[in-house]
Amino acid sequence: MTAKRAARRPNRTAPRASRKTPAKPARADPEPVAPPTPVSDAENNYGYDSEHGALDVSDPAEMPSGDDAAPTRRSNITFLDLPAELRLEIYRLHFEGCDDTIDLDPRNRQTIHKKLALLRTCRLVYEEATHVFYSSHAFRIFPTQSLQLAKVKKPLLARLAPHQRRCIRRLELRLGIAWSDPPKSWVVSPALGLEDCINVRHLDVFVAIDPSCDVFNGYRKSNGFYERFCKGLLGDILVQMPWMERVTFDGRESVSKNGPMMSGLLKVTRSLGVPIGWGPERGWTDADDEPPAHEATHHETPMVPAVAIAAF
Repeated sequence: MTAKRAARRPNRTAPRASRKTPAKPARADPEPVAPPTPVSDAENNYGYDSEHGALDVSDPAEMPSGDDAAPTRRSNITFLDLPAELRLEIYRLHFEGCDDTIDLDPRNRQTIHKKLALLRTCRLVYEEATHVFYSSHAFRIFPTQSLQLAKVKKPLLARLAPHQRRCIRRLELRLGIAWSDPPKSWVVSPALGLEDCINVRHLDVFVAIDPSCDVFNGYRKSNGFYERFCKGLLGDILVQMPWMERVTFDGRESVSKNGPMMSGLLKVTRSLGVPIGWGPERGWTDADDEPPAHEATHHETPMVPAVAIAAF
């Protein structure tokens, strides 16, 4: 029994059969690759005539197409890589749609503010676009859109930064609102910022209402009050800006060029030696004794003060 069990047990001391790992095949040397065929300048001109330095474009029918077309080169040119003249023209197109005369208006948030978001791009865009916007629009010195805005304590011009006011080239003074009680904010002071407007050479003065008209009898604060107020306002503006080269006057149909209102404004302008021009709406000329044929008289303009204020 013992002999049989001993025969069945494997001999642990006997060496095991060795497991041979199959040998890896020898790695063949890679076949030599032929160098790329050099491409001549004539084949790599992408449709341009190499003899003329890419000035003449080849016939589109002769240009390769499909799989035979040359690879398209992607341009890495950015907006700032464009010439400065082209960038300025793009800014002008971007600001199209804004009113020619900028006033303190609630609609500015829906129109102008969205376009001015461009200024947040970078320092260079901020400086260039700021100059284009403020130099290409006229800015109203005192707000006139409504009685509420006209009585604000801080006009639009005073809200601008000094470097923005230095870019402005045209200002507008619109007279006629609240002729019986002008807003207290309509005062020429250093806070208005006229001294910063060193590039302004042109002032537009538009007279919407002349209270000296007979239709305003009984409604005036006193005779000649508003006329004196407007003369003092215009005179203070011109004194603050001695570099002004021209003042252009215009007005509504009911405004007479020879009336007390216009006569006073013209007198103070001439006394300060500023040249005078005439706007397109009224059609006035330098001939004071020859008013335009379409100039209306006081009797031809039957309007009441309430209507006049609303129309302003």
